[in-house]
Amino acid sequence: MATVQLRPGESQDSLLKRFRKEVAEAGILSDVRKRRWHVSRSQLRRLAKQKAIRRERRKRWKRERQIMRD
Repeated sequence: MATVQLRPGESQDSLLKRFRKEVAEAGILSDVRKRRWHVSRSQLRRLAKQKAIRRERRKRWKRERQIMRD
């Protein structure tokens, strides 16, 4: 859990900025977005496979493009 303490003489804006930074570093928002809906394990595997396929296609496309330039 991200917590911040108000420092003496610190403005509310800087306190809020520090809090947002700590939340971002902790990865809390991305975790909440992932857990917003239930996703089954088979669905997670399917999504991971699709992501890997896209990544490979992108790599292949970049390699082919590089070869065409040379």
